[in-house]
Amino acid sequence: MIQLSEFLAPRPEPMWTLIKQAGVNNVIATLNGGEQDQRMFASVGKNGFGLDESGLVPWSEAALKRDMNIFADHGMKVIGLEDTAPMDKVRLGLPGRDEQIENIITQIKAMGNLGLPTLCYNWMALTSWARTDTDVVIRGGALVTGFRLSDSKDMPPLVEPGEVTDEQMWDALQYFLDAVVPVAEEAGVRLGMHPNDPPYPIIRNLPRLMRSAEAFRRLRAMRPSPSNAITFCQGNFALMGDEDLPTLIREFGVDGIAFVHFRDVIGTATDFRETFHDEGKTDLPECMRAYAEIGFAGPMRPDHVPTMHGETNARPGYETLGRLFAIGYIRGVEQAAFGRPAVT
Repeated sequence: MIQLSEFLAPRPEPMWTLIKQAGVNNVIATLNGGEQDQRMFASVGKNGFGLDESGLVPWSEAALKRDMNIFADHGMKVIGLEDTAPMDKVRLGLPGRDEQIENIITQIKAMGNLGLPTLCYNWMALTSWARTDTDVVIRGGALVTGFRLSDSKDMPPLVEPGEVTDEQMWDALQYFLDAVVPVAEEAGVRLGMHPNDPPYPIIRNLPRLMRSAEAFRRLRAMRPSPSNAITFCQGNFALMGDEDLPTLIREFGVDGIAFVHFRDVIGTATDFRETFHDEGKTDLPECMRAYAEIGFAGPMRPDHVPTMHGETNARPGYETLGRLFAIGYIRGVEQAAFGRPAVT
């Protein structure tokens, strides 16, 4: 069976109770003041969260242990992280990257010591997931995020044209993998590279490296190891247009897939919107059957859910009611594919 999880910051809120009532106790956490904690809503025009004021470095073992205890006090267990120390100098191959890599190594070692086996990271420099609309109206008046390439041209550039190249970022990735994969192997941590979101070659003058299935094949070949793996974000892989998702799941297998974002979209990489799980372009039950076939037993979570009636859309893609709908859908197709677990 999968490890059905939710994506939460270590700051308690009433939603945690509802997630537990829906049957989910596993957490994939952000760092309190980590890169994605600061960046993920800023990238769609929302304010980020405040920095950790405790005096602890967010990616240190002491901070991670504190965060795990916060969740444990609410009956929840952290099984992985989807956040890192800042690493833009690493992604771009800039001076100062060695210091940033040392911070990532500190985090990986701490995760190993604390029994956290999964770390999701990305190669999206200077930004996070990109959207041009955060209130696209879908069925029943629910709101989702969307992206249209033509609208992104009005967004300010991240770098000057030609300042950063694909190969510069590939070289930087090789340097990173050579430094951290051996540490991850020793610590028992699997790194899961997340696709660029959206998987389009260049946005705001900055290359989007992880944009195709072939890019992930290249990633895996650069440093072959179970610790050099993939976060299989289904929405992004569906937008790549390379192959159907169940085929890719079976190709990458359990050695290649460390973590799954179980989600769907409608459209193409240049013009798409998020969806409810039961109305997207992908055969999600067949995806789940593929996970069962390969014996996947790692963490899986919903992502980018609709904002539903009565919610504010202050956190587009991450409000409460859409998560509960998604959890129920995923649990249903999971039991259809893997079988119903024994009741204890």
